[in-house]
Amino acid sequence: MLFTANKFLSNSLDNRLNQNAFRKLVLNNKLIDFCSNDYLGFARSNIILDLTALEFSSYNFQLPILNGSTGSRLLTGNSDYVEFLEKKIATFHNAPAGLIFNSGYDANLGLISAIAQKGDTIIYDELIHASIHDGIRLSSSSAFKFRHNNIVHLEERLKIASGVIYVIVESVYSMDGDVSPILAIVDLCKKYHANLIIDEAHATGITVNMGKGMVQQLKIEQDVFARIHTFSKALGGHGAIVLGSELLRNFLINFSRSFIYTTALPLKSLIAVNQAYELLQNSKDVILKLHENIAIFKNHLSENVKFNLIKSDSPIQCIIVKGNDNVKFLAAAIQNEGYDIRPVLSPTVLKGRERLRICIHVFNTASQIQNLCAFLNTNF
Repeated sequence: MLFTANKFLSNSLDNRLNQNAFRKLVLNNKLIDFCSNDYLGFARSNIILDLTALEFSSYNFQLPILNGSTGSRLLTGNSDYVEFLEKKIATFHNAPAGLIFNSGYDANLGLISAIAQKGDTIIYDELIHASIHDGIRLSSSSAFKFRHNNIVHLEERLKIASGVIYVIVESVYSMDGDVSPILAIVDLCKKYHANLIIDEAHATGITVNMGKGMVQQLKIEQDVFARIHTFSKALGGHGAIVLGSELLRNFLINFSRSFIYTTALPLKSLIAVNQAYELLQNSKDVILKLHENIAIFKNHLSENVKFNLIKSDSPIQCIIVKGNDNVKFLAAAIQNEGYDIRPVLSPTVLKGRERLRICIHVFNTASQIQNLCAFLNTNF
């Protein structure tokens, strides 16, 4: 029997339905936001919106005002503004240079697929983001995962690595919210001459050093080969930057396919990122308020719920609820109470590690957080 493309699509979707793991798009609702990555409220900031519009309207255009960038950076999409912004962000993060990509996904994909060659070795934390997995698949190198945050297992992998060695971790993990043991990993990378790559997506904007990220908080900028900071989480914008040496920047311009073969970000998006960084530098009290809200959430949970809470001091607070059926049922009950919390299902996470992913924001009020905790304590 001829196995058609539509038959393959249908069978695949049926399998997802049978696993109760079928994904579908839902429209934004009017529930209280406990699920977005807008930790500092920058995505809803009228200050950023107004200043972006003002800067755009007053920008000294050498060409007619354009809605789009009209091409890739190597064609017509480059500008003095994007190069100014790259230098500004690199200076803010104490890096020699940076290259802006259209998203964090593009940055991870483009960086890893370009640098890792045949005969090289990539060693990565097992809970690393999907974009890094895809970058590894597109590379020509060997790749080995190590158990999450397990330094002993990482060293076992390093002992058998060959060629140019890359170790890839996140500073704050997107699905668990916990922090990587970066200092210990730095020591191992030095011992085995490995190049460390750190995805700072969920640390950007939330660390108490003006949101500069874990690498700068630990003062290890010189020990990291490359850092990825995204603009779409706490900064409320879009895009990402790969920070590293000028040599790395030039290499990516020449060999990173997700940079070379895509239309550049439009000017308005770049201006919004610039204004977010301006606001970030004056957001000490906002960041402290965010961490106060995180403490309120953790302190008001019952011991029963805390037992299932993944240890995290970040805005990402995850409660393990085993089984797709169970976590979807509980998430629906919470949404019926007015709180927007989404279930994270397998296979996005490992089977048996399904969870409620609860994101705390600076704009969540103390009463909203306490009421949510009260519902969890009663119904968990």
